[in-house]
Amino acid sequence: MGDGGNDGGAGPTYRFGDLLAAARAVWLRRMAALLEEHGYRDYRRSDAILLRQLRGRSVPLGTIGTYLGISRQAARKLVDGLEARGYACSTRDAADARVVRVALTGAGEGYADAVAQVIDSLNRQVAGRVPGLDLRAADAVLRAVIEGDEVYAAIARRIPAP
Repeated sequence: MGDGGNDGGAGPTYRFGDLLAAARAVWLRRMAALLEEHGYRDYRRSDAILLRQLRGRSVPLGTIGTYLGISRQAARKLVDGLEARGYACSTRDAADARVVRVALTGAGEGYADAVAQVIDSLNRQVAGRVPGLDLRAADAVLRAVIEGDEVYAAIARRIPAP
């Protein structure tokens, strides 16, 4: 069968992962389009979570990696991308020169505000299209997918349910 498999002959297997990936791709495309309307033509997939972590404060580079569940080197690459676009800067910690702290620039704070506004707008659009019970069910399914992943489960716990 062309459906990618089945559940033992009872019909096609529900392909949740494919639907989730498609929804994520559409969400990112919509975010990029809305941010472009705000004058930000260079949105990257990692920007939203990184900007939310840095918004309004300075964070040690190592903490960014831990929060995102990635290596310090991978965190450095993400931060380098923000710095190259003028949205962030890195400095040595005044109390411990071994610690590199990352903060948003004024332009970065503006970008973070725009990203937050776009995400809020997209969240409201989805909530307006889906009945409350269905939205709560979708939330439960997404949390079940995340369950068992220490890093993303911790992030999910900070996100209020609908």
